[in-house]
Amino acid sequence: MMAAASLWARDRLGVTLTDGALLERALTHKSVGANNYERLEFLGDRVLGSIIAAWLYETFPAEPEGKLTRRFAKLVSRETCANVARQLGIPQQVLLGSQARSDGGTDSDNILGDVMEALIGAIWLDQGDRVATAFVRRAWQSQLSSDGQAPKHPKSAVQEWAAAKNLKDPVYALLKRSGPHHAPQFHVLLTVAPHPPVEATGTSKQDAETQAAQKFLETIGE
Repeated sequence: MMAAASLWARDRLGVTLTDGALLERALTHKSVGANNYERLEFLGDRVLGSIIAAWLYETFPAEPEGKLTRRFAKLVSRETCANVARQLGIPQQVLLGSQARSDGGTDSDNILGDVMEALIGAIWLDQGDRVATAFVRRAWQSQLSSDGQAPKHPKSAVQEWAAAKNLKDPVYALLKRSGPHHAPQFHVLLTVAPHPPVEATGTSKQDAETQAAQKFLETIGE
């Protein structure tokens, strides 16, 4: 497996890792065993944040902290990490236990986002900051928009819209949690009275609330 994974990393990630065992660990879910990606994910999360923050500071020299923060939050989000993982073919490389695989783990935003961060951690450990930075900038290039306004978080947009209409604050209610532990689904109801409530599902409570806010904005044509 290590040889095949190393070839994939070279061809799809553009990175040659000298430590095949480190690469394998970055691709291994905890359902396989104790030698999994969790510690590397912890490291990669911080490395990714540092690289993205510096990149935004360099790319948008005229933007204030608030706009940079909104761009940063979108770029390091679980959803964005998972989307980048899919573009790189990571779902086909993840090592999962049989139950996790049958539960749809290969398409879980939680798992793919974690593996993406674990790979960044592995690249940083194996090849250093320069190579890790170059990799992130290549992989995230399509996610970084250098024109237009900084994205506004859907929940902030709903809050501002409600205030502008003199309506009560939006209320988010968790309806239920379902799915296996490694791939949970959170079901949320958003109410902005007197408008009809909307429901949405996400891989975390925060993600579900964001999806509900986005769905509400679409219903009011924002």
